[in-house]
Amino acid sequence: MFISGYAVVAGAAERLVLGYDSFGNICGRKNTPVEGANLSGLDMTNKKYVFFLNSCSLEIQSLKISSLSLCVSSCPQQQLNSLEDLQSFARNNGSFLCVYNLNVSSYTLNPKAAQLCPTLPVPPSKSFPLFNRCVPQNPECYSKYASVLISMVNEMDVFHRILSGILAGRDTVIGLSVLALAFSLILVLAFRFIQPLLVHTLIALVVFGLLFVSGVLWWLHYDYGNDPSTELETEKENVKFLLGYAIFSTIVTVVLLSLIFVLRKRLQFAVQLFRIVGKIIGRIPFLLFQPLWTFLILIVFWAFWVAILLSLGTAGTAQSASGGQVEYRALSGICYMAWYHFIGLVWTSEFILACQQMVIAGAVVTCYFNRNKNNPPPHPVLSSISVLFCYHLGTAVKGSFLITILRIPRIVLLYLYNTLNQKENAKHLFNCCCCWVCFQKSCLRCFNQHAYTTTAINGTNFCTSAKEAVCILARNSAKLASISCFGDFLLFLGKVFVVCFTVFGGLMAFNYHRELQAWVVPLLLVGFFAYLMSHSFLSVFEVTADAMLLCFAIDMETNDGTAEKPYFVDQELLTFVSQSNKLTEGRKHRNTRPFQDNEDGTELQPM
Repeated sequence: MFISGYAVVAGAAERLVLGYDSFGNICGRKNTPVEGANLSGLDMTNKKYVFFLNSCSLEIQSLKISSLSLCVSSCPQQQLNSLEDLQSFARNNGSFLCVYNLNVSSYTLNPKAAQLCPTLPVPPSKSFPLFNRCVPQNPECYSKYASVLISMVNEMDVFHRILSGILAGRDTVIGLSVLALAFSLILVLAFRFIQPLLVHTLIALVVFGLLFVSGVLWWLHYDYGNDPSTELETEKENVKFLLGYAIFSTIVTVVLLSLIFVLRKRLQFAVQLFRIVGKIIGRIPFLLFQPLWTFLILIVFWAFWVAILLSLGTAGTAQSASGGQVEYRALSGICYMAWYHFIGLVWTSEFILACQQMVIAGAVVTCYFNRNKNNPPPHPVLSSISVLFCYHLGTAVKGSFLITILRIPRIVLLYLYNTLNQKENAKHLFNCCCCWVCFQKSCLRCFNQHAYTTTAINGTNFCTSAKEAVCILARNSAKLASISCFGDFLLFLGKVFVVCFTVFGGLMAFNYHRELQAWVVPLLLVGFFAYLMSHSFLSVFEVTADAMLLCFAIDMETNDGTAEKPYFVDQELLTFVSQSNKLTEGRKHRNTRPFQDNEDGTELQPM
């Protein structure tokens, strides 16, 4: 909360995207005056473009352009050769190119007009879409202007370049997030009424998406790497990130294609599992609305997080300088606060998802341990929400914190990879550590879900519930492991489907905006948001299936099926688990039978 309040007070995100003049006025908005600067605090609502008075002879010193800059309503599209031309342009277009305190009627009369107006002749210019600058179109002036602007962008630190890229592509990021939402909704409806044909269609789309995205990434890396006009540091970073994306996408494609080939005959069990899950959701239809509420909460939080991030990036103090000008001086330690802010993004997002998982698990537990399956308990979702907020918020906090702890080493390892990129041993160590961290995080996420379900059943705290969940899963791992594995794998393919096609849309959209944009980082954010959205929606089926199977294991241990202790499980689920276990045991028996026959003394016949 301290960082959020400080960023709102000290930051001004509009400076990055709107631009500002030499007197501390942000173009395109009303401003507050700065002490000691007479021309600050002006209303620039209709003046959206930054115009440099000496655009053909710019110089940069300490990330600041030496020429005086003004906010103007339009850029001159024709060359202006005299003060009379400046005066005529101001009267006809309402765009004043001289200092604000010089009246338009005094352009040709004031003896200091030459110092207060732009250097003549004023070249024709057009507004630049990213930084709202008037860029000269004269070839000689344009080359000098572009070289200075390139130097300024290259001298910016990575943090501010990323912020500029996020602001420049904010509309595209929002559109791609809506696209990911649409894909997630389609998959939710598909899994609700799943059929074998749909499974094969999903697998085909995932394979196509993985191959296509990998091919596009390699093509873009080749295209950017061989582009002779690559001068900006952001463009060079695009090439590096594209290579990393392409390698990662290729590895994921090979691994997933291998798993799909190995498990292709066992996905029929996943179809039967989701049919049973669909019936449970049919008894509690409001479970399907939980991702919508979670999505809305996540959107509000992400918007708040991005606003605070932008405010942190522009946090600084406005100080008056010589000539009534204003300088913004950035505060030290902002980058460290940004890292802390990023950890807050991961932890809070995981906490929101953990609350959804606990609500779903509580509703499923209430429905499962109900004797009359045709008459479910009233309002199980609302009851689960009230229990969560009254008793178990600490459980969700602890579980989400454990996930966050395992995400931080991945970030550190990525940083070490860039530092040790030239050493092969270091790269191998990095790959091994990343695999270990990813495996641990995946196991911990599944472990948390079972802990949440145990909390819903027993009402115990997180640590006690986690211990009970481990004991139950250890005793019943042979019965439940294969069933849960195939269901989770099919849901993971659904998440890959959403991320692949959202990232593909992002590649096509960002590829048309190459100039001065570090768009690979917004693309990474889009992929992260797409995965969170798909996980939020598909976790309804994942948490329902895991909670149902854990309730089944507890039911089998607690009851024996007699009249005194009848089972809570319905016949369809019991039959499905029995058939799955018989098939698994049969395969194990066939795999070990030749060795057993040999041990029993059966003579091997010669060839």
